[in-house]
Amino acid sequence: MARNIIVAVTAIAVAAILIWRFALQPEPREMASAGAALVEVKVPELSAEASSGEALFNANCASCHGTNAAGQDGVAPPLVHIIYEPNHHGDAAFHMAAQRGVRAHHWPFGDMPPVKGVGGDDIDKIVTYVRALQRANGIH
Repeated sequence: MARNIIVAVTAIAVAAILIWRFALQPEPREMASAGAALVEVKVPELSAEASSGEALFNANCASCHGTNAAGQDGVAPPLVHIIYEPNHHGDAAFHMAAQRGVRAHHWPFGDMPPVKGVGGDDIDKIVTYVRALQRANGIH
């Protein structure tokens, strides 16, 4: 009985690692230079609130997370990625990340520091922008 449990747990762990490695990681880019976008992002027509969020994102987030949240090689991850879909990282996770920072846990970029001077309403608008980009790129 215990052996069957160990075998099942091992199989689940191996499956999780394989899914993470081959399905959740972004496609590697050949000879990507530091700062190069990590994913291609299709930008939809934005609502007024999402456009406001875009301006706030560009002022507070793009220096690390790249233009249109595409990430930057060697700097920070793309937010237009399945890892950040709403059921895995809800809107509250974006608020906590901006306000408190985040310990590295999905990516090898290191810890994210808090973003100074960005409040709740601004983060709501940024999240609206990021979610619009995600939906336009098949991430729901």
